[in-house]
Parts: sequence; C-alpha cells; structure tokens
Amino acid sequence: MTPKRPKGAGAFPKAVDSPAPKQADPATLYAALDLGTNSCRMLIAQPKGSQFHVVDSFSKSVQLGQGLESTGRLSRASMNRTISAMRICREKLHRHGVKRMRLVATEACRRALNGPHFIAQVRRETGLNLEIIRPEEEARLAVISCAPLVSVTTEQLLVVDIGGGSTELVWIDLSNVPKRERPRAIMRLHAGFKSDPGPFAAAKVVDWISVPLGVATLRDQFGDVEDDAARFALMSWFFEENLEAFAPSAAAQAREGFQIIGTSGTVTTVAASYLGLKRYDRTKVDGLRMTSDQIDAVIRDYLTLGPDGRRADPRIGRDRQALIMSGAAILQTLMRLWPTDRLSVADRGLREGLLYAQMSADGVLEDAPF
Repeated sequence: MTPKRPKGAGAFPKAVDSPAPKQADPATLYAALDLGTNSCRMLIAQPKGSQFHVVDSFSKSVQLGQGLESTGRLSRASMNRTISAMRICREKLHRHGVKRMRLVATEACRRALNGPHFIAQVRRETGLNLEIIRPEEEARLAVISCAPLVSVTTEQLLVVDIGGGSTELVWIDLSNVPKRERPRAIMRLHAGFKSDPGPFAAAKVVDWISVPLGVATLRDQFGDVEDDAARFALMSWFFEENLEAFAPSAAAQAREGFQIIGTSGTVTTVAASYLGLKRYDRTKVDGLRMTSDQIDAVIRDYLTLGPDGRRADPRIGRDRQALIMSGAAILQTLMRLWPTDRLSVADRGLREGLLYAQMSADGVLEDAPF
C-alpha cells in the first residue's frame, strides 16, 4: 500500500534513507541522541540541500526506567545497560569524527532522584555529555520534526509523541496562516512556542501538555492486573483521567481541517501491523494515514492474540510486545477524544528535531523556511 502524503510534504528537511558518501567529511556531520525511559537512539547525519542524509544510526531498548515507578530511582542494572549502549554510541561518534552533536535525556532522568548522578556517571565512564531537557523542549522538537507531514488544508493540528515515560501533546491553531505557509509555520516553532515569528504568519500554540504516562510507566501502573482485556481497559481509563486538563474546546470540534500526527514506536508498530509488513519498511510507514476504524481493528487483533501471540508476532517484535498494549491504550484514547477519524503516522521524532535545530542554527540547510 502506498502511503498518502500531504501536498508539499517533500519541501522541508527530513531524514533520507539513501546512503551518504562513504567518506563523509567529519566537519559536515551532526549527531543527535535521545535517551528515553525505554530506548537509547542516535542518528549521525550530513546536511544536503534542504534535507539530510543519515550516515549512521543506533537504537537499543535499555529499559532505563525499569522499576522507577516503585522506587523513584534508576536501578543499578538499568544504568549499567544504558551505559553499555552509550559506549557504542561513543565509538560511532569517534569513528565518524563527529564534532557537532546534541545528546539529551528525557522523562526517566527528569523524574529519577538519582538522575543527575546518572548523568555524571555517563560523563565519567563514556566522556559523553548528556543534558536533561524540559518537557516543553521535548514537545517542541517532536513538533518541528513532523512539520513535513502537515497538510496545507490543516487548520487545527494535534501532534502526539508517545514516549516510554511520558506523552507530549501539542495543539496548534493554523487557521490564520496562509495554506501553503502552514508547514513552514510549524518549522518556525523551533525557537520556542511563544517565539516571535518576525514577518511570517504565526502558528499559534493553543495548549500543550506533558502527561507523565508513556508506554513503560502506564504499563507499570497496572502490572498486577492479570487479565489482558481488563488491563487494557484500565490503562485507557487511567490515561483519559490524566487528560482532563487538556481537551478539545468548541474551536477544535469540527472534523474538517483537523489533523492528528502521531510519532512513536507504538504508532509505527500499529501502522506496520495494519500494512501486514513482514519486515519493517520506513518508506511505507512514514506519512501513512490510518482511519480510527483501521487502528481499532489492529488493536482488537492484538487483544485476540494475547500476550503469547503478540510475543510471537514478527510485526510487533520481542522488544515492543511488552509495551504495545499500553501504547495502544494511549493512542485509542486520543483518537476517541479528539475530533478526527484519521491519524498521520510519523516515523520521526526527537532525534530528527534535534538534527534540524542544530543544522538550522548553523545555516547549513538550503531553502530553510526562516
């Protein structure tokens, strides 16, 4: 199935899967590392025109936040797993000679009592300087990475980033921005949700929230519930309860002109399952549009499979199977509460936003929108 892409989607910086030159000039390379509650991910990329080529990448499930809900601290085992992954990242950075980089940590390190101690340990043992970013910056970076998928007909936009430890939601009003400028207006949010857009029409951030529930933390809340369907229902209810302060107003009730973009492993896994992919293919998933009925059908299939069936399903994978139902509960709740029956799938997120922000600040992207 060919993904449906919004008009003008190719006009802005995004990851390109074709290989960069074998001997990339280290002076042109940038790196972005995202250490989340569940995974450690890194991209090394080279700007080219208004896009960037991915030169190298790394992704590993480290489960940094395992046990955090009950103890309030990062465990010794989870920190050791993560540092082992960070050593691999360090070797890749050294091998490519990368000098420009931004390495960030999110919810698990924000919440853990020993988060600062862990950051210092990473620096001491790997030489890498991680910084713990605030929820607003995490949300902002996710938003700008998704800008190429914003349709020119979109007037109200909700960007959803379902992480391991938290879920970021940003609601943006584009109704006063000329249609063809709407994706560019999203890009200009790189400077902040309340930044001065200068002479350009502004995207208005109506509201945003960082809910301290992601696929790992929501799962841990109901780990003692044995029945699969009951656990899913409880996770859906609990997430909805935590969204009471962030709900669509009358201004966003019309389905016409409303778009939800979802970025996360949950969203891309659901999309891959819907497409029946035996092997994950980013080119088929990124930009795909799914209806609520299609998403619900995939989730019903997950529930029918049960834990053992999901564990054996190659579309889900062993790393993702333990987290897919908590992510599905979040996704289904959002689709039920917000006035749209379609979701745009984004295989992009914090790392792409970090790369874009660095390259934009250095002025190395051609035809940048600001």
